[in-house]
Formats: sequence, C-alpha cells, structure tokens
Amino acid sequence: MSSMNRQESEALIEEVLEVYPEQARSDRAKHLTANDPNLDDASKCMTSNRKSVPGVMTQRGCAYAGSRGVVWGPVKDMVHLSHGPVGCGQYSRGGRRHYYSGVTGADSFTTINFTSDFQEKDIVFGGDHKLKKIIDEIEMLFPLNKGTTVQSECPIGLIGDDIGSVAREAGKRIDKAVLPVSCEGFRGVSQSLGHHIANDVIRDHVLTKRYDERPEPGPYDVAIIGDYNIGGDLWSSRILLEEMGLNVLAQWSGDGTLAEMEETPRVQLNLLHCYRSMNYISEFMEEKFGIPYMEYNFFGPTKIDQSIRDIAARFDETIQANAEKVIAKYRPYMDQVVEKFRPRLEGKKVMLYVGGLRPRHVIGAYEDLGMEVVGAGYEFAHNDDYDRTFKELGDGALIYDDASAYELEEFAKRLKPDLIGGGVKEKYVFQKMGIPLRQMHSWDYSGPYHGYDGFAIFARDMDMALNNPCWGALTPPWKRT
Repeated sequence: MSSMNRQESEALIEEVLEVYPEQARSDRAKHLTANDPNLDDASKCMTSNRKSVPGVMTQRGCAYAGSRGVVWGPVKDMVHLSHGPVGCGQYSRGGRRHYYSGVTGADSFTTINFTSDFQEKDIVFGGDHKLKKIIDEIEMLFPLNKGTTVQSECPIGLIGDDIGSVAREAGKRIDKAVLPVSCEGFRGVSQSLGHHIANDVIRDHVLTKRYDERPEPGPYDVAIIGDYNIGGDLWSSRILLEEMGLNVLAQWSGDGTLAEMEETPRVQLNLLHCYRSMNYISEFMEEKFGIPYMEYNFFGPTKIDQSIRDIAARFDETIQANAEKVIAKYRPYMDQVVEKFRPRLEGKKVMLYVGGLRPRHVIGAYEDLGMEVVGAGYEFAHNDDYDRTFKELGDGALIYDDASAYELEEFAKRLKPDLIGGGVKEKYVFQKMGIPLRQMHSWDYSGPYHGYDGFAIFARDMDMALNNPCWGALTPPWKRT
C-alpha cells in the first residue's frame, strides 16, 4: 500500500505540471500516472518510448550508449571501436564496472578506450580510409583479440561513411569478425534503440553460424542473457544456477566472449535478466531455434526464491530438488541479514528512477527490508516494462517516465523519501538537497547486488547510505521553514 492514494498522486502530478506551457504540459501528462496494480495494459494510462520534450532536461542516453556502453561493451575478448570524435569516445571505456576475468590488453579489452578520434578533415573527406587503417593497427597491437565491432557515433551517419563495406573487407583480410554497428546517437529517442540495433547485429553476424544447424543441447544447458556483471552480479547469479545443477553455457554480455555468443543456440533455455536490452534477441532465438526464454529476478531473497523455483520448473525433478536445497541452504543466512538490517530500515520510503529493469526488479529487495517504494520510473522504458511494473508497486504509487530534473525534485519534495535510488546524474542534486541517494546503475562502486550474497551487500549499502550521520548536517526541503 502506497503512502499516497491514487487521488493524491494524480493531484500531485497536476500541480507539478502547472509550470509548463500548455503543449509541454499536455505531452508530459501522458508520461505520468498513479499506479493501479490491477491494470494490465500501460497504454491505457500512459505513454513511453517517445521523444523527450525540447527544452526539458532529460536524463536519457543515446543509441550509441545503448550499443557500445551496454550490449557490446562488456564482451571482453573483442575490441569495441568508438568510431567518431573523442568527445563520445572518452566515455566508451568500461566505466560501468563490467567485471571480467582475463588479462587486460592481451585477451580482454573491456576497460581499454579505442576511438578513431575524428578530426575536422575526417568530417570533410570521410573516415573510411582511417577506419581501415585503425582495424589493421588493432590487429597488429592486440593479435589475441577475437574480432572488432565498429560503434558509429553521430557524425558517421551524418556524413554517410560506409562502415559496412570497410568491415566486410577488413574481416576477409584479417580473417576475424569485424562487425559494423550503425548506432549513431541521434537515432531513436534514447539508448533503447541502441540495444535493439546491437541485438540485430548479433542476430545477423554472430548467430548466423547456427542458422542451418541446431547442435544437440545438454539436458541442463542454459544461457544468461542481459546480465552485464556490474560489480560481479553475473558471477553471483551463476553460482546459484550451477548449485542447482544447471550448466551455464553462455553469458551475455558481462564477462562474455564471442564464442559463447555463437554457442548460445545449443542451450535448452535462455534466462533473461535485463528484459529491456535483450528481449529482442531472446525472442528471435525462440522463433528461429525454438529456444524458450524466461525472465528472472535475483534481487532480494523473496524474488530469488521465486525465480529459482520458476527456473527449476522448466527442468526435471533432479533440478527441482536441487533448487529446494539451494533455497534451504541460504535461508538461515538471509534470515540473519534481515534480522540485522530490517530494524534499521523498517518503514523507510524509497523513490526510484533508473534505466533498464531495476525500477521494478529491486522493489522486492527493498520490501524484504521493510521499506516501501513510493515512486518508480524509467529513463527509457517501453509500455511492456510498465505493464510489469504496475504489479510490483502499491496502489497509488507514483509512476513517471522520462522524468525531467524539475519533476524529480518536485516529486521528492512531496513524497518525502528517506532514500532515492537513481543514477549519477541525479546523485549530487539530491544529496545537496539533504536526501540520501544510492547509485543504482553501477552500485556506487559496490556490489554485487544479485543473488543471496549480493542481498547482504545491498542491505548493508542501503543502511550505510540512509543512516549515515552526515545527513544530520543537511535539511531536506520539506523540513525547511
């Protein structure tokens, strides 16, 4: 049950929108709503995946960020070249803490920044020749790489460079995968299209090796799709799946390799963590290869237990029995964590604004600690994300899509959250307002948060953020005279 009822939330939305001009107010009203857990179709009450209102500060990223930063970037044994000016390229290294095993610069390249560093002459005369030279230099300097992706920045699409032909010729010349990814930042309305474009490249250039064959899968072969191993999340999840008796044949794309991606058509089941970034390729594999996929949630013991049982139900009695053993093994540990931290966090209110899946996936973890999520929103969600979110939130909770900085601040003043889970762009704004914020994109240099072990770290971090004595020196807006 939300601390605000539906009528109060709707009145708050109207009040916050009053400052906008009429057209902007009408557009933004479509992206804000009070939650109704019984609603199955988000399109009946809100709009998502639309262009941001001009002049309103959005927190979104671009298609280049969705492809280079999310889907392709963590594939560790490939070089991911940011093709364009260094202004975007400097953000192309693995800044989201995609942990990986391997030797950096020898067989793993996630944290190395590769950019073609476009200059004015490249804009005028084109960068195809420069791209060809760079691919040859990469092969000379890093011979153990398994391939290269060319991640296009905005100027590439604007000047019309043909990265596809350069990539095809280079791939034949060096006898490795050279994959063109036309993910120019201006395409689409957010990083979400970048996920889709990256998925399409995987479909067309990686999974094609298995189009005409379906190798016989092992009885317990699975793949983890859409986990980027931030702070070691994927490793924590994989431990539980293997304790159940499952064989994780491939993982996308945290700590992942090109060979694992190519072998994915062998598995019995794709386990999809980040629905928003990898549902496209999961649906393709289900249609093309007959591999079913299912979403799972490894945040907090309640959702972990449920997901483990749901996964086990897809297999035989051996796996189902192992699943119960895994749950029983960790239950005393989870009870200890809850017993320690729940008294310190019980009744505290949380407001969430994150990309991807987390505004709905972490709700259960907060509730396991006795906390209440009073508002949740996404930077780049589609309606099917909100369809899933409605069922997780309490009645009357505030839901906001592609919220502006102004809206988030005003909502915070009225909702009076004890803690905000957001991104680095919101972090210092709210902390200066006197509201604790935990960075929920890359765990504020902590983690993992997935799995039973991760929940202990999650609980500790929320307690550390919320109960830090420094907040006694700051006064949140609703306590000021």
